[in-house]
Amino acid sequence: SSPSHFSPIHHSSPSLSTHHTATMSKPGNEKKGAKVFKTKCSQCHTVEAGGAHKQGPNLYGFFGRQSGLADGYSYSSANKKSGIMWGEDTLFEYLENPKKYIKGTKMVFAGIKKPQERKDLIAYLQSTCSA
Repeated sequence: SSPSHFSPIHHSSPSLSTHHTATMSKPGNEKKGAKVFKTKCSQCHTVEAGGAHKQGPNLYGFFGRQSGLADGYSYSSANKKSGIMWGEDTLFEYLENPKKYIKGTKMVFAGIKKPQERKDLIAYLQSTCSA
């Protein structure tokens, strides 16, 4: 009788995961993300190793690193004290509204409202800026 006791759990779980997968949006597109970076970020940021700091810091190696740690860039104290670890989730929220996410940041950027655009950008940053 023990196996039959567990069978309802097994039957319900596939439908849950199928439903979950169906509601998830598509992953980020690196090529599209490169365009987003070029139009919205490249005025103030570089991504290559050893790239220059502009109005914003060079982003190489920032993925998976704590905020405010690029050498030779003068961050706002808000950014340095935030303790944020940059990853897909934190970037997804931050890029929607930077000033709301880090109150006192000096990044003058309205944010990217479209979720898919943020995902594309994050896919590009993840592949380009991972040290």
